[in-house]
Amino acid sequence: MYEESLRCVTLEAGQDLSASQFCFVSVAGDGQVDPTGAGALTDGVLQNDPNATGTAATVAIGGISRVVCGGVVNRGALIASDASGRAVAATTGAEIAGRALAAGTAGALIPVLLKLSGRATAA
Repeated sequence: MYEESLRCVTLEAGQDLSASQFCFVSVAGDGQVDPTGAGALTDGVLQNDPNATGTAATVAIGGISRVVCGGVVNRGALIASDASGRAVAATTGAEIAGRALAAGTAGALIPVLLKLSGRATAA
């Protein structure tokens, strides 16, 4: 497990995110971050565990970050977010959040090369 060349920004938490450390987050219309929805565009990976609305949320927006798996993920797979902001293999139409640098199962932390753009297409 490793992290490398993380580029982070500090934003405000939109809710209690204490259970969302190392999950994908997105900036909402109010400028605060919330867990990314299933297949939705993500803005980064939460690095800390803010426990209240308005508290500092450190978000990795580039580099290699640890991310919690939401299911089975194969090494090299394109990654998207599930409904809780966890890493899952990208399906057609999902926004690509990165590429898995290791395999993992639900609940495992894996390194993900953040690649915050693009939609998955059929192979």
